[in-house]
Amino acid sequence: MLTRTLALVALAALLAPPVWAEGGGVRPEDARPPGLILLEERPGLGGKQAFGIYGAVADPANPGLWRIKFWDEQPNNVQVRSETIRCTPEAPLRVTSNGFTFFVRTLNPGGAITPANRIDQLVWWATCFPEQAGKDPAGLAALARQLGYSGTLRESEQALPGPPR
Repeated sequence: MLTRTLALVALAALLAPPVWAEGGGVRPEDARPPGLILLEERPGLGGKQAFGIYGAVADPANPGLWRIKFWDEQPNNVQVRSETIRCTPEAPLRVTSNGFTFFVRTLNPGGAITPANRIDQLVWWATCFPEQAGKDPAGLAALARQLGYSGTLRESEQALPGPPR
């Protein structure tokens, strides 16, 4: 009986209107920062889900290295993370975090696009080549080769513990 009650409470929480809908807050989409490059927006449980990047700043000491803000919008919550993107053909990279762990991902622009690397590729292309922002990275293989990316790099991920909370 307790399990059923917990399941019903959890379901009610998922189906409840977002907090902003009760008149006390701002809709996440209305809080989007100026210059946000929206990479994907789709309907989700309780409202829209979206992600994008903004605030890209080149590292003056390291050519090809960028610092960005990653915008992760859920129906009743927004998370903004600072990320680092490296655009060089020899070692394209995305460093991101989930708040507990840092992920260092070596990318392969022009290679196979899978559900596991799709967001990384979208973020990488939008940062390194903003004119390609939001385009399906699976269709950018020929462009990647023209730009000097082999499309044959080995993708990898390292997970590193983040700061203690």
